[in-house]
Amino acid sequence: MNGKKRFDIKPGLKVKIVLKQDQRSGKLTEGVVKDILTNSPTHPHGIKVRTISGDVGRVQEII
Repeated sequence: MNGKKRFDIKPGLKVKIVLKQDQRSGKLTEGVVKDILTNSPTHPHGIKVRTISGDVGRVQEII
């Protein structure tokens, strides 16, 4: 599953996100969702989340 729909993402899910500084390279960071930061139901670049480790990025993949 991709991370473009807010409905699919819940706190506690393991996801792969792209951090702001990694957007050009496309490097993904794995983490567990703590907070959902995007309010709209969908986003073309992925829903923005904060992970338990404190990283903020857009969900590219739900594991």
